[in-house]
Amino acid sequence: MWKGRFKSEPSSLLTLYGESISFDWRLYKQDIIGSIAHAKALERKGIINTEELKTIKDGLESIGKDIEQGTFEFDTSLEDIHMNIESALTERIGDTGAKLHTARSRNDQVSLDMRMYCKEEISYLIKEVKNLQSSLINCCETFSEVVLPGYTHLQRGQPVLFAHHLLAYVEMLSRDTDRMSDAIKRIDVMPLGSGALAGSTISLDREFIAQELGFSKLSQNSMDAVSDRDFVAETLFCLAMVGIHLSRLSEDIILWTSAEFDFLTLSDQHTTGSSLMPQKKNPDIAELTRGKTGRLNGNLISIMTTLKGLPMTYNRDLQEDKEPLFDSIDTIQNAVAIFSEMIGEMKVNEEKTLEACSDPFLFATDIADYLVLKGVPFREAHEIVGKLTAHSVESGTPFQEIKMERYLEFSCHFDESVFDLFDIKSALNSREATGAPSPKNVTIQIDKWKTKLSD
Repeated sequence: MWKGRFKSEPSSLLTLYGESISFDWRLYKQDIIGSIAHAKALERKGIINTEELKTIKDGLESIGKDIEQGTFEFDTSLEDIHMNIESALTERIGDTGAKLHTARSRNDQVSLDMRMYCKEEISYLIKEVKNLQSSLINCCETFSEVVLPGYTHLQRGQPVLFAHHLLAYVEMLSRDTDRMSDAIKRIDVMPLGSGALAGSTISLDREFIAQELGFSKLSQNSMDAVSDRDFVAETLFCLAMVGIHLSRLSEDIILWTSAEFDFLTLSDQHTTGSSLMPQKKNPDIAELTRGKTGRLNGNLISIMTTLKGLPMTYNRDLQEDKEPLFDSIDTIQNAVAIFSEMIGEMKVNEEKTLEACSDPFLFATDIADYLVLKGVPFREAHEIVGKLTAHSVESGTPFQEIKMERYLEFSCHFDESVFDLFDIKSALNSREATGAPSPKNVTIQIDKWKTKLSD
């Protein structure tokens, strides 16, 4: 493709070192669709005629079918998907194929392909994340009355509904889908027509091309258009955040399925055993997802590091944007899909969660609130309950078994009504502020998300 300037063939090592067809072949669909739209613009400009346009379109579509059927032979000496397709087209239809690259460069061509690819894959992932949210909501409904301790610092804090805990992840994933939808707005910019860096003296109808390809905006600066990979970095950030949220959920599942917690049981289909210890049932999906999040974060850092020192405009460094992007997309799509399955099959061990909620210290904050409602300043109430807790620990006496006269030694504001606090249902029902885990609130949230996700 540059033989006019060079007198000798590139080194075989350079060919191997510089090729990208081994991974960018997956852009073939976008490359073909983009090339057809470009050919239509060439026909409108009078560069090719109607018959040539049909020949190019038919040739490109036949190449696409061969690639999909696995019969197309990629050539590493042609470097990338763009030249592999263009070379095959010229071989099949003759000189007409050589006209296709008029008024475009691989620089704006690859930017177009990548933007189309990101739009498609992010849209697909949004649907998959919503499927995972639906799996979580179904689990919330199935175990709507299950109570377990809520934790801070991995220490028991206050009782919450299991469904409220899972709804927290539904909220996280909702931010992820919002973030991805918003990212599409910045990806949805049509760069074709920017050429290598300064456009072309053959001006094609860019608005027509954008309409053909479903873009809502045109790039406004040719130099920025060919060198911009912000959209790749933003995509990788969105994917990494989904991974981070799944990793946090993974950690909960890993802890809850341990013998020490025993809150959850995963299905045999979604666990593995040990080659040595026959009793083991390991939460490998959660562990793998927690580990793969490191790859997602690493891919983001990789592209940001690549971009940070590049001069304008296109540099070959930008070839390094594809493998991290492809890897992150494959990784997170697989993780989201298998999580949806796993969540749908897991069971809650209600006896164990209820046993954990029998810890009287879960009601310590409720006692402090009780005193506040009787006129005690919160900091004073906090100190009183702290001393009461110390007494409970030292004497081995749970709150509900401490005698009334002993309560009065800590504060004169106590009366027999304090014993009404030590009921989980009452404790949950009293948490009725917006966003709090009362059964009523949780039911409202489940219904809201069912409606939203069905829409």
